[in-house]
Amino acid sequence: MKLYETLAADIAGQIAQGVIREGEKIPSVRQTSQHHNLSVSTVIRAFLLLESQGLIESRPQSGYFVRRKPAAPAPVDAIVPPAPADMARGDTLDTSEFVLTTLRSINQGSVPLGSPYPDPALFPWARLNQYASSLARRVGQMGMTADLPPGNPELIRQIARRHLENGLAVDAGEIIVTTGATEAINLCLQAAAPPGSAIAVESPTYYALLQAIQRMGMRAVEIATDPAQGIDLEALERAIVEQGVAACIVMPNFQNPLGFQMSDERKRAMVEMLARHQVPAIENDVYHELYYGDVHPTSLKNYDTRGLVLHCNSFSKTLSPANRIGWALPGRYKAQVEKLKFLNTLNTPALPQLAIAEYLKNDGYDYHLRKVRKAYAQQASIMAAAVRRFFPAGTSVSAPAGGYLLWVTLPHGVRALELYARAQERGISIGAGNIFATGDAFQHCIRLNYSYPWNAGVEAAVRTLGLLAGELTS
Repeated sequence: MKLYETLAADIAGQIAQGVIREGEKIPSVRQTSQHHNLSVSTVIRAFLLLESQGLIESRPQSGYFVRRKPAAPAPVDAIVPPAPADMARGDTLDTSEFVLTTLRSINQGSVPLGSPYPDPALFPWARLNQYASSLARRVGQMGMTADLPPGNPELIRQIARRHLENGLAVDAGEIIVTTGATEAINLCLQAAAPPGSAIAVESPTYYALLQAIQRMGMRAVEIATDPAQGIDLEALERAIVEQGVAACIVMPNFQNPLGFQMSDERKRAMVEMLARHQVPAIENDVYHELYYGDVHPTSLKNYDTRGLVLHCNSFSKTLSPANRIGWALPGRYKAQVEKLKFLNTLNTPALPQLAIAEYLKNDGYDYHLRKVRKAYAQQASIMAAAVRRFFPAGTSVSAPAGGYLLWVTLPHGVRALELYARAQERGISIGAGNIFATGDAFQHCIRLNYSYPWNAGVEAAVRTLGLLAGELTS
C-alpha cells in the first residue's frame, strides 16, 4: 500500500472502532502530518480518499469531521413492486416509473443486476477529487463565462487528442461539452429533426432513447437488430423510403442491451446509405473505450465525409459517472447544437471539466482502462457461464464484445415482468426486456449488469433468478 492509503486505512480503522465518533473532528492536516511524519500532500490525499469513501467530510473553515451515518434505509421488503399480473399488461407499464423503482431498490440494498450504471469501485475517485479540490479556488475566480458552450478549451483539447489516439482525427472546433451523453443525444436529436418526425432506432434499444423521442413529440420506428451483426440496414432503408424517417439513433459499439460490435464494413455501408438519403445518424458511442479485443473499434464518425453523423460520447461509463461530463461532435449541425445547449442548460459546470482534463493530461487513463476492460471481460464470461448453469433449458445469452451488460433470452413461457417482480421480493434487481421496446417483443428477455465483482452474493442472486425462471416455465 502507498503511504496515503496506509494512513487512510488507519484512520478508517479508528472510525470503525469508535475511537473517533460520528460528528467528531479529526486531527487537522498539519497535526496529522506532524504526528505521522508525513508530507502535507500525502495527508491531503489520504483525507480525499476517506472523503470519497464517505467516511469523513470537509466543513469550510472548520476542517474534517467523521460523517454521520444516514438513517437506516427501509428494508427491501418495504419496496412493493407492481403485482405481476398488472405488470404483465404492456399498456399499463410506465417505463420511467419502472426504471425509477429499480434504481430505488438498488439504493436500498438490492443486488444491482438491473443497474444501468457500472460498478463505481473501479473509478479513480480519489484522484479526481484531489484535482477538483485544488482547482476549486481557481474556478471560483474565473466566473460564469468560463463554462459557457462549447466548453472548457483544455478539456476539448484532451478529447480531441483522445479521438486522435483512437484513430479519428477530429476538428476540436466541432466538439461541444455537455452534461453527460444523455444531454448530447437530446441536443443532437432536437437539432437533427423537428417535432413529429419519425426516428429510427435499433430494436431492442436503450430505453432512455425511446423516452427522449416520445418526450420531444417524435415517433420511434423500431428496426430489427441482430444480436451479432447489428441493425438491419435493408429494413432501415425501407423505413427511410416508406415511412419518411428523418433521423436515426444507433449504438454500433457494444450496444445496450445486446452488446454487439458492428463490423467496419457494415458501419461504412450504413453511413454511405444514410448519405444517399441525406438522413443524419446520432451515434451513441459511450461504451467505445470498453472493448475486450486488442484493437479499439471504429465509429460511424470515421466514415462520415458529409457531416451527417452526430457523434455522442461521455466519461460516465469509463471514468466518473458522478461528474456527468459528455460531448458531441455534431458535424454540420454544430451551430444548432451549440445554440440549443445554451438555451436548454446554459453551461456545463467548469470544475468537473477541469478535473477530468487534468486527469487525462497527467494520469494513466490507458492503464485505468486496461484494468477495467480486463475485469469486465472476465466477469462477462463468469456471468454467462452462471446463467447457462442455473437457468432453465432453452435459455440463451448474448456474446458482448465490450461494455458490461448481458442480454438473456428466456424460454418463451417465462415473462420478464413477472420474474422481475418475484426477484424484487427477494432483493434482486434485473432489467426486464419490456422496457427496451415499445411493444412486447422482448417480454421474455432480461438484461443483467456484470460490472460488479463476482462474489458469493452475486452468484446466489443468479442462482435464485434461475430457480425463479424455472418455476415460471411450469
